[in-house]
Amino acid sequence: MKVGDRVSVKTSVIVYVHPQHRNQEFDAQGLTGNIVSIITDWRGRPISPNLPVVVDFGDKFKAHFREDELELIQ
Repeated sequence: MKVGDRVSVKTSVIVYVHPQHRNQEFDAQGLTGNIVSIITDWRGRPISPNLPVVVDFGDKFKAHFREDELELIQ
C-alpha cells in the first residue's frame, strides 16, 4: 500500500471520530477512502505506530488503521 491508493475497510473496526456519530461507536467496515499518509517517523526519528495508515473518507473524516484492516480497490 502507498499514499494515494484507494482502499476499503475489510474488517469490523469501531471508531469514535465519525462526524455524524461523534463520541459513539461506529463500525467503519465497508467504508472506502484514500490513503493520505503512512506514518513511519516522528520529527525525523523512526517509530513503529500501532495504527500507521491514515485514510481520508471525505466529509472531514480521517482515521488511522493497520494494513491488515484494509484492502486495495482496483
